[in-house]
Amino acid sequence: MVFKLPKKGVMISSDIGKEVIKKELTLIPKLPGVYRMLNDKGDILYVGKAKNLPNRLKSYIAEKNHIIRTDRMLSQTRKLEITTTSNESEALLLEANLIKKHKPKFNILLRDDKSFPFIFISNKEKWPQIKRHRGKKTNEGFYFGPFASAGSANWTIKMIQKIFHLRVCDDTVFKNRERPCILYQIKRCSGPCVSYIEKDEYKKTVEDAIEFVSGKSRKIQKSLSDQMEKASEDLDFEKATILRDRIKSLNIIQSSQRINEANLIEADVIAGYKESGKTCIQVFFL
Repeated sequence: MVFKLPKKGVMISSDIGKEVIKKELTLIPKLPGVYRMLNDKGDILYVGKAKNLPNRLKSYIAEKNHIIRTDRMLSQTRKLEITTTSNESEALLLEANLIKKHKPKFNILLRDDKSFPFIFISNKEKWPQIKRHRGKKTNEGFYFGPFASAGSANWTIKMIQKIFHLRVCDDTVFKNRERPCILYQIKRCSGPCVSYIEKDEYKKTVEDAIEFVSGKSRKIQKSLSDQMEKASEDLDFEKATILRDRIKSLNIIQSSQRINEANLIEADVIAGYKESGKTCIQVFFL
């Protein structure tokens, strides 16, 4: 559909953008996802998220008295693009990433230095630490995320602690401890602060944790499974139960985070789907 712009000096109607939305609305699935408003040059004007994409987009058509900013956005909209996600949390993360990358002029939030939390594992220290990180990635190490909230990042750190027993205390506390803290007592830390674990062994544990959050979990899971079977054969059922819980935790963490940079610098994702004689191709740049 082609729209003719009014002559200079005449107000551009928001009905232009509404017609673009109406044209695409019947083809949009009732799923969570992200939508992008584009102008005639292909520039992204606005990025939004929705639990139900058609319902959210219908509000642009039904609303008669939009605020000035929305009216201007609709008057410049010539194309609508959508990306569906598995759930609302993924839509939230994808929206944030797109806003950070493209900085659409009609998005007033998420364009500053604020960001979603990551999990950071340092790799240059003698006793590497795992912690939550927010902001620019200036420290050398491994970043895992983003997470939809600080709570979900904290939960994952707790799970990784439970499995790999990495330290979470800061350097000042770490260097001044004379006896291990309660995390060692509840089996969530290996006690590197008081040398309860050898440096090489701790380093291997850190490498395993990094491999896991990088997606290379099969080797780790197999190792844990072998240890669990051996413990069962030795009738050490308490150890076997602990190992079983570790494997279960690994599976939970792996399945809970789908949008993950996984140390990728860049990637081109191309997907195609055909139904009822119609084919849709989506090209997405990460």
